[in-house]
Amino acid sequence: MYKSKILIVEDDPAISNLIRTTLETQEYQYHTAQNGMEALMEVTSYNPDVMILDLGLPDMDGVDIIQKVRGWSNMPIIVVSARAEDKDKVDALDAGADDYLTKPFSIDEFLARMRAALRRSHAEGAKPGEEASVYINGGLKIDYAAGCAYVNGVEIHLTPIEYKLLCLLAQNTGKVLTHNYILREVWGSELDSDIPSLRVFMATLRKKIEKAPSSPQYIQTHIGVGYRMIRQ
Repeated sequence: MYKSKILIVEDDPAISNLIRTTLETQEYQYHTAQNGMEALMEVTSYNPDVMILDLGLPDMDGVDIIQKVRGWSNMPIIVVSARAEDKDKVDALDAGADDYLTKPFSIDEFLARMRAALRRSHAEGAKPGEEASVYINGGLKIDYAAGCAYVNGVEIHLTPIEYKLLCLLAQNTGKVLTHNYILREVWGSELDSDIPSLRVFMATLRKKIEKAPSSPQYIQTHIGVGYRMIRQ
């Protein structure tokens, strides 16, 4: 049985040991790197399924590593960093990171985020160059060919913008999408002045697909950063 390969890029021995012990208990394979140059060499030689990346490395910033890796690989990258400012999260996610955890972190949440990244990666690899015509996530269904969406078998009527938002989130299930990324993909702009409009459309979309919009089941808000479609 194939065991996923994880690359841990972390220069703090205590955090590195914690992550290694966690992965060992779950029977994952792993390699470690303590700086950016080692990380880039391991990505090309070890071919990991997921990279766990600290931003504060001794020789280069983690955002630079993300940008370099994204030049040739779509491998999931989960940032685990002590940097808790919204700007740090947005910069990492906009550079191409798939997820962002702030230290100290919950081991259960760490494992859940990693499983989500692996599921998404495996799903993408199963259909190279081909998009599934139907998306199903719990009671939510999107028929891309027909341009229709359903909740628990009942068609919901969405505006063109709401439908674009839903499809974008669905196609990146489990991944945090920043405000700027969503604005660029849906509106073709990245103006901060458009963020209030995005929030309004997201609120109306939630009312149509969520049983309790105040306690969302599908669309999770990352305050100051963006939104994520949760896998049910």
